[in-house]
Formats: sequence, C-alpha cells, structure tokens
Amino acid sequence: MKVLMINGSPNDSGCVRAALGVIADTLKECGVDSEIVSIGKKPVSGCIACGQCRKSGSKRCSIKNDIVNELIEKAERADGIVVGSPVYYASANGSIVSLLDRMFYAHGGFPHKPAAAIASARRAGTIVTVDELNKYFTISQMPVVPSTYWNEVHGSCAEDVYKDGEGVATMRNLAYNMAWLLKCIECGKANGILPPDLPKPEKTNFIR
Repeated sequence: MKVLMINGSPNDSGCVRAALGVIADTLKECGVDSEIVSIGKKPVSGCIACGQCRKSGSKRCSIKNDIVNELIEKAERADGIVVGSPVYYASANGSIVSLLDRMFYAHGGFPHKPAAAIASARRAGTIVTVDELNKYFTISQMPVVPSTYWNEVHGSCAEDVYKDGEGVATMRNLAYNMAWLLKCIECGKANGILPPDLPKPEKTNFIR
C-alpha cells in the first residue's frame, strides 16, 4: 500500500512539507509507504478547456510542459492521496488549484481511493482551503479521510509547525485513519467486496 502526497506549496521544505512529513512518518509506523511530491516553483498552467483529454480518451492533459501528467500517473498507482496547500488570501494557492483542475478533469478522478486535504496558514483561512480541496474528492467518489480536528497546521515556518501540538496530533491521527481505511479496503477486496459500479448520471442544465 502506498499513499501519494502532493505538496502544493512552492517551498519544498516549508510548513506544508513539515505537515506531510508527520503524516508520512506515521504511515510508516502503520506499515504504509508514501511519497511526497512537491510541485515546486515552476509555473502550472490552468485548464485551457481544449477538451483534448476527453476526445483522445488518454486520461492525460494535452499540456505537457509541467508536472500534471506525472502526478496523474503516480495517482493511478497509489492507493490513497493526500493534498496539502498553503493558504493564500484565505484559500488554496493558485498552482495547486490549477494542477487539480487539470488532473481531475483529464483523468476523470480516482474513484474509491481514500483522500485527504490539509492546509497550512499563519493564522486564518485553513477551513476554506480544506473545503475547497475536498470538493475534488467528493465529486470523484473518493472517501474523504477524517481526523480528530480539521486538517490544519499553523505557523510561519516549518519549525513552527512542529510546535503546533494539536496540529501535529491532527496530522498523525489523519495518518492512522488513512492506514486503517486502506487496510479495510484491501481486506474487503480479498473477500470479494468490490466498489460499486455506478451508472453514469444523466447531465441536466438549469436552463431548459
């Protein structure tokens, strides 16, 4: 079992990376592997609505000059996903939103893979950020993994995160729940309990 963790911050060793590191260490205690991938400082284009990903059936984005398709491939191989974002103006930063827009639209989502969002802020905006990121999961039939508080840490630098005792505990408990759910899913599959094959809903518009 392996969890893909996406660091949506431009800082490879900042607050989001520190929080993801706590999750990674706890997953390891539970016998679950993980990989942290940072999107870094290179530009991530927004979706240009070309529709080529759907027309080709490739489940890959037609824009190939950034990290999006690499992360789609890693997400396909992973058993669970965690996405972390810093808070910019009380919401997720633009790069992670652009990345997830293209990942989830091009691929169509990653149904039945447990997922979680975490947010880091100096002070405020974490709840909005987590809610924003969770929407990618809930529209894609992905179970959202909970913790014992909202998935947030606070601080201005990585060292501050480790001082946020409740935040660190929240990250650890998130990891425990992720590991438990992954093992439950694995056990279910071994006993013939498979995800439901749902009919595709008919799309309707508000304007007739």
